[in-house]
Amino acid sequence: MANKFYAVRQGRNPGIYRTWKDCQAQVSGFPCAQFKSFPALAEAEAFLNSSAGQDIEIDGQTLTAYVDGSYDHRKKEFSYGMVLRKKEGDLYFAEKYADPALAAMRNVAGEIKGAQKAMQYAVDSGYQKLAIYYDYEGIAKWCTGEWAAKKEGTKAYRSFYDSVKDRLQVRFVKVKGHSNDEYNDKADMLAKSALGIGDGSFVSDGSGRWMPQNNQKKK
Repeated sequence: MANKFYAVRQGRNPGIYRTWKDCQAQVSGFPCAQFKSFPALAEAEAFLNSSAGQDIEIDGQTLTAYVDGSYDHRKKEFSYGMVLRKKEGDLYFAEKYADPALAAMRNVAGEIKGAQKAMQYAVDSGYQKLAIYYDYEGIAKWCTGEWAAKKEGTKAYRSFYDSVKDRLQVRFVKVKGHSNDEYNDKADMLAKSALGIGDGSFVSDGSGRWMPQNNQKKK
């Protein structure tokens, strides 16, 4: 029989077990138990250390955010774009940065900023659940521990996530970039707009908030 590692993320005694019998003793009859078997110890540890929020249900009490990043190689500036989907109506945010240390990460630095902004907005607004739609896989994997945070920007990002994860359940949902996903495309264009390289479809109000150009014209 092949060796397996049983990771119990939510159970009587969370941890990694080597037999199904030992794992079963921790999860059988335990409300909302979370566990999974893996062929490798490293995979089991990544699952164990990841946020339980990966499995939260997206419902009416969940804030939904689409984030993306962009980079202007001429000015060495990066930016994020973010669409918050709320029942009262969508909100649009974008901002650019010129931090040399982070600019080396190009558009990824912007997407990190967008994910952080989404978490901060959710916490400040009293949400307990947040779904972040992103296209660069590190946005989730640096938080869950599947990728080691080695650079200044990724270390700060992981630290920020750790500071809010006990107050906010975050579910990361990967979307394919440039796949005609309406809101991912909007986040991408917002990020470009913050750098002054957008197509004019969004305009800034000067405070970090943006509006679709057609809405602006109606005012």
